[in-house]
Order: sequence, then structure tokens, then C-alpha cells
Amino acid sequence: MASFVTEVLANSGKLEKEDLGTKISRLSRRVEELKGEVCDMINKKYDEFLPSMQSAEDLVKQVHGLVSDVDVLKSQIENEVKSELRVAVNEFTELKQQLEKNTIILAALEQLQEFDSAIEKYNCTLSEKNYISAARHLERAQNNLNLLKSRKGCELKVLKSLGIELTVQKQNLLYHLGEEWQQLASWKLPPSKEHSSLEMILKTELHLCTSLSSDESSSAPLLGSVLQAFAILGELNTKLKFFSQLLLNYILKPLVSHPSLHVEVETHQHSVILRFESIETHWEHPPPAEVFLKLRLVFELLHKHLLDVPVEDSQQNGETSKVLLAEVLGDMIWEEISESVIKDCLVYSIPNNSNKLEQYQEVINCTEEFENALKGMNYLKGDATDLLKYARNVNAHFASKKCQDVIVMARNLMTSEIHNTVKITPDSKVTLPKLLKPEVSEKGTKEISLPRETSALENDVKLSQHTFALPTCRVSESVQKLMELAYQTLTEATASSKPCAIQLFYTVRNIFHLFYDVVPTYHKENLQKLPQLSAIHHNNCMYIAHHLLTLGHQFRYHLPVPLSDGAATFVDMVPGFRRLGTECFLAQMRSQKEDLLERLSNAKTFCNMEDEENYTTAHKAIRQVIHQLSRLGKVWQDVLPVAIYCKAMGTLLNTAITEIVSKITSLEDISTEDGERLYTLCRTMIEEGPLVFTPLPEEAKNKKYQEEVPLYVHKWMKFKELMTILQASLQEIVDRWADGKGPLATEFTTNEVKSLIRALFQNTERRAAALARIK
Repeated sequence: MASFVTEVLANSGKLEKEDLGTKISRLSRRVEELKGEVCDMINKKYDEFLPSMQSAEDLVKQVHGLVSDVDVLKSQIENEVKSELRVAVNEFTELKQQLEKNTIILAALEQLQEFDSAIEKYNCTLSEKNYISAARHLERAQNNLNLLKSRKGCELKVLKSLGIELTVQKQNLLYHLGEEWQQLASWKLPPSKEHSSLEMILKTELHLCTSLSSDESSSAPLLGSVLQAFAILGELNTKLKFFSQLLLNYILKPLVSHPSLHVEVETHQHSVILRFESIETHWEHPPPAEVFLKLRLVFELLHKHLLDVPVEDSQQNGETSKVLLAEVLGDMIWEEISESVIKDCLVYSIPNNSNKLEQYQEVINCTEEFENALKGMNYLKGDATDLLKYARNVNAHFASKKCQDVIVMARNLMTSEIHNTVKITPDSKVTLPKLLKPEVSEKGTKEISLPRETSALENDVKLSQHTFALPTCRVSESVQKLMELAYQTLTEATASSKPCAIQLFYTVRNIFHLFYDVVPTYHKENLQKLPQLSAIHHNNCMYIAHHLLTLGHQFRYHLPVPLSDGAATFVDMVPGFRRLGTECFLAQMRSQKEDLLERLSNAKTFCNMEDEENYTTAHKAIRQVIHQLSRLGKVWQDVLPVAIYCKAMGTLLNTAITEIVSKITSLEDISTEDGERLYTLCRTMIEEGPLVFTPLPEEAKNKKYQEEVPLYVHKWMKFKELMTILQASLQEIVDRWADGKGPLATEFTTNEVKSLIRALFQNTERRAAALARIK
């Protein structure tokens, strides 16, 4: 049988009568024959030694002839057969491609037929309200369309029209499903978007259909059919997401945030209506048990009439699994409703006192019951959620709330008025709580024994009980309450758990840090302008520093480790508070000094007192200084401690008389009348200046301190000596100088005395002799 290539070449009319196959086979046979003859010849020549030269030459000729025939045949194959083979291969490739194209077209036609069949079946099932089948037919049509679009080389213009048709039919099905869903669960919402007001919330209603199917002959419940169809179309999560947001905003969250709001359920033959009613209550924030009861009623109603439906959910591996609708909705709303319950309910149920922590177990129990009920209805899955964790972590929340309340109270006290004061005396005492004796720690450390007084260490002369007491002064009522708050908080810490105690202790430290930062900033303007407030602030800081010295030690052994090991201390804050009070009061003192010097600057240099206008100006300046000191005395005397008051007033009075002395000693010429008038001005200061030290009636025991004016006014004696000089003769001046050993020499330098003599007396021999004595 001829080969396929031979037949193709023969049919094309380009091959000779005797085909190549025949020639090749004949040549092969002739080669074999020749091979035998050659072998036979060589055998005879070398083996049998027969003379066969002639026959050998004949054979050589025959071999050359066969080689020539083979070359001709090879050339013919190269030139003719191979070219014809290329043509045959190209024709075969074209036929194969045509066959593949026809196969693709047939498959596309088959998918088009399946698409059309799916759409027809969809229309039929939709008219019968068999929504699950309708959705599956649409899904099948979508799969066919996707396959058509994915095929290479199949770019039919009809695909665009098919896509539009599929979209229209899907939206048509979604419309019908939406209408059915609207019948199953319909909302009546308030007209206003502001649904936070109680009046608007009361207008909210949710209607749930209780009938199983739209057609009594239908075997599948309508609710399950609608929801499964939504799931097949991939719209179930979208629909439930919208429903969950309405449920949260219009039902669940209002029930949590409004104590007077309650659920009312109205049952009919084929439906159930959920609406609200308002019941007057005295609760500002609803208790957790009441909130959980109301929420549970809503969840049970939804579970019974709407959400207890299994829906098939397609997995990535192609398998399907049953998913409960309640579980899907629970995943959507649980995080948000938990946050609302914590923020609007549980936060306010945290007790303010550690004594009430045991009662909080009821809240933990009702929270656990609420979550277990939701797990039973498949809203929740897994172990304890954030809601229960929050309730169980009551100790930490109690500490945080307590600390927050303490900080808020402290800040309110710091920003209240400073001028409302109370009087503090050495007999004033802070009522300390009764603390239990230090117990043995959990690690078994020994009980710390406080040092006892022993007679061997006692001295014959004992200190007064008021030795380390704060001197009598006035402090702000708010600061006294602030210290009471600190003591109360530390007392609370001694009865709390270890983490809570540590947190409360450092909250007390934060109170004082806050005072250090807030008060000088908040009251800055008043502290600068009002001398009384700067004095009160000074006392406040000293009062706090006084308590901080012993505050930590009083509670140290009643606090947990590491506080009891020495960390419970406030002593490090004492220098800062003392500096804070001192700097504020010193700033006020500098301001008062500037005012005094400014008033005295109006008197110019006290020169030419013969001029009535100059004398009046100087007298007015002196009166203004005395008035300023008197005014300061009134606002400071009952506020500052006696020692601080005397020192402050003495410093200001000293500033005034130092300036007066400086101005008078700088005069170059003082007439007799000028001297008289200057003496009168100085006498006014001598007579009225010490009046600022006059004690109040209730300070009679402090009179001895306030009568020692020179102790606080360093230039007082110099001022008196100046007055003496203004009235004295040359001889009296020389006598008071007493060769540099008299009272005048104690207060004035040689140059100052000589300058005054030259200004007061004319240039005579007696003045020259007196000047010579001053050395």
C-alpha cells in the first residue's frame, strides 16, 4: 500500500509512473544483493585465494552505478518531495484551525442556548413566585454569559445585549424580592432625621409578618425563599446591613440610652407590631439588668418571627453550608451595640466606693445571662465577649472611674475662687481615717513595727506641740477641700486591691502635679493684679507643702508593695510647692516696690521745699506711700502668717525710706526752711509708717513681734539719724559722730555726713572745723 505522501504527490500529477517508494525498495534490494556479492568476493580473495580481479572490477562498476542512482534519487527528494510536503502540512494546519473554530462556535451556540433556556425557566419560576429557582436560573445564565465572555475568539456583538438583559432581569427579581421583604419586615420611621429625641423615637414601629408563605399551596416558607434568593444573588448581606442599621439606630440604641423607653409588642393574626412606650422613671441612666431585659425582648421577637431561618452559603471550595440569619445579623450589630451598652449603661453602673464592689456581682451575673440567651438564639458564638469582659474587669474600671472623678473634682476646686478662705491655726487638725494595723504581706514578710518612744531617748526640755505646726494664716477653702480629697482618696486606696491602690495613689500625686500647672496659669491675671490673692496663693502652696511632708508616711504601711517599701512619698514635691508660693509672692512684692518708687519719683528730688508747689507734691507722694502701705496691711495682715507679714511690710517700708534718704542725701543745698519741711515729711513717715505693724485685736500675743520695727526695716535707724541731722547744729552733728564711734557713724558714711553738712550749713570756719572732725 502506497504511503500517504506518495498518494498526495501522485494526485498532484508531479510524480512519475514508477513512484518513489517502488524505486527506493528496488534500490534497497539491489544494495542488499550487491552487499552479498562484495562479501562473497572479499571472502574468496582473502579466504579462498581465488583470482577474481576481473569480477572485482565489475563489482566496482556496479557500486559506482548504484551510488549515482542514489544521488539522483536524493536530489529528486530534496527538490520535489520536500516542497510538496510543506504545502501538505500548511493545508493540514488550516483544516485543523477551521475544525477548532467550528468547535468553538458550536460550544458558544450551545451556551447561548443554555442562557436562553435559563432565562425562560427564570421567567416561568418568577411568575410562580418560586424565588429560589428563579435566582438559581439567573445564576446559571450569569455563569453561561461569563463563559462566553471568557472564550478567546468568541467576540459576539450579542453578548452586550445579553448582559443588559441579564442585568434587567436581576433587578426585576430584586424588586420582587424587595417587595416581599417589605411585607415581611416593614418599618414606620419618624418623619424627622433627628431620631435622638424621645418624641421622635416614640413614633418608630416595626411590623413583622407571621404567616409562613404567600400561597397556602406553596411548600416552601416565603421568608426562607426570599432570603435564600437574596443569598444566591449576593444581596443578602446588603439587605441585612441596611436592616441592622435601622435596628441599631431606631430600636436598640434608644432602649439603652433612654431609661423611660420600653418595648410594647402588639400581636395580630398574621403580624406582630413592635413599638415604644414611655414610662416615667427616676433613673438618670438605666441599670444594666433593665437594659438587658428590654434588649432580650427585642432579640427574642426577631428570632421567633424573622431570623430563625437557615440559608445556604457558598464556600470558596464550591461547597455549601447552612448559615443562620441570626448569626449573620449578630456579627453585624454586636460590636456597635456592645459599645453602646458599655458607654451609656455599664460605665454608670461602676460603683464610686470600694464598699459597693461586692454588689456589682449582680451586674456581672445579669450580663452573663444576657449573653448566654443570645448564644442560645445564635446571635453570638464563642466564649466571653467584650461586654462580659468589661463587666468582669470591674476593679480596673472602678479604679479608672474613681481616678477620673477625683481628677475632675480636683480640677473644679483648682478653678474655683481663691478669695473664699478659712483660718488655719496651729491647733487645726485634719481628721484622719482609722486605718487598720499593717498585716503580714502575701510573701510572708514580717509585720512592720513602728518605733516606740523610750525613756532613754527623752530630753528634759521638750519641744512645744506647735513646733512643727503651720503658723496661723488663711488658706483658700478650695485648697482645704483639695487636701481632704487627697486624704479620702488615699484612705480608699488602703481598702482596695493592689492595682487599684497603686492607681489611686498615683492619682493623688497627679492632683498635686495638676495644681502646680493649673492654678498659676488659670489665676495668672488675678495673682498679678490682686495682692490679697497672691498672699492667699502663697499660703495655699505652703499649706500643701506642709501636708506633703507627712502625707505619704501616714499611709505608707497600709498600701501594697512597692508603695510600702518606700515609694509612697510626696516629700519630693515639697520644694516645688514652696518655690511656687514664694515666686508668686515675690513677684507681687516687686510690683509693690515699683509702685512705691514710682510714687516717690513724683516728688522729684525733694529740692527747693520753699516752693509751696514742690512741698505739696512731695507731701502728696509721702501720703500716697503711706496709703499704699496701709492698704496692703489691711489685705495682708489677716491672711499672711505674722512673721511673713512683718517681713513683707518691713521690706516695702524700708524700700520707701531708703529712697527718701537717697534723695535727701543727694541734695547740694538745703536752706533752713527746706530742712524744716523735709523734717516734717520725714516725721510723717516716722509717725504713720509703723502703724502698718499694729496688730489686730486677736493678735495681741504677737504684739512684741510687731513693735520691733527696726528688726524688719533695716534703714529705720538711718532714717531717724537723718531727721536728727536736719534739726541739729554743727556741734551736735560732730558729737553724734563721736570720731566715727557714735550712732551717726553707724548709719552714715563719712562722705554722706560731709555732703549733708555742706548742704545744710554755709561755708564758714566752723563748718570747715566740723568737716575736719568728720573722718
